[in-house]
Amino acid sequence: MQAEIEAVLYAAGEDGVELGALSQILGIAPAAMRQQMDSFIARLKTDATRGLCVRVSGERYYLLTKPELAETLKRYFQGPPATGLSQAALEVLAIIAYQQPVTRIEVDEVRGVQSSGALQTLITRQLVAEAGRLDAPGRPIMYATTPEFLDYFGLKSLDDLPELGDADDSDADDGQLDLFARSRDDDTEDSGGDNPAVED
Repeated sequence: MQAEIEAVLYAAGEDGVELGALSQILGIAPAAMRQQMDSFIARLKTDATRGLCVRVSGERYYLLTKPELAETLKRYFQGPPATGLSQAALEVLAIIAYQQPVTRIEVDEVRGVQSSGALQTLITRQLVAEAGRLDAPGRPIMYATTPEFLDYFGLKSLDDLPELGDADDSDADDGQLDLFARSRDDDTEDSGGDNPAVED
């Protein structure tokens, strides 16, 4: 059951999971579920080979990285820009850019997979930030792009995002639609030539 607990908490991401929901998902009584969680928390805490821990807030459990690994993760997320963004991060960023403000669950529904890792990368890179909470049960966090996002992609405003319907049919056919393909003026725009297409 320890593996099942870890899998559910990982899938829940920043939303965490309440004790009652865990007990229903795993099919055991709440009291037994609490014992299982206490055991799981203690196991992660004492195992120096694990990089994860659990934070408890009321009856809700969150799977996090251990605080002592903060510097390592900081070096990872602040890596050189040349490393770029993963395909998953770009997908999440595209969804947020075109549908903002949007919750992580809404992003997951569009992608069909869990997006908390890619979302955290975008937050750390300051391309995405919290933009309030949705007026719905649980009040999930909403996300939107930042001024750094515009700078990263060379955009003056969100109005400069390409229209989704303007993508080439060939790109749509192969499933590799580049939502951030755009035209940008170069230093010789006065020459009357076409603006170069820039692909990130």
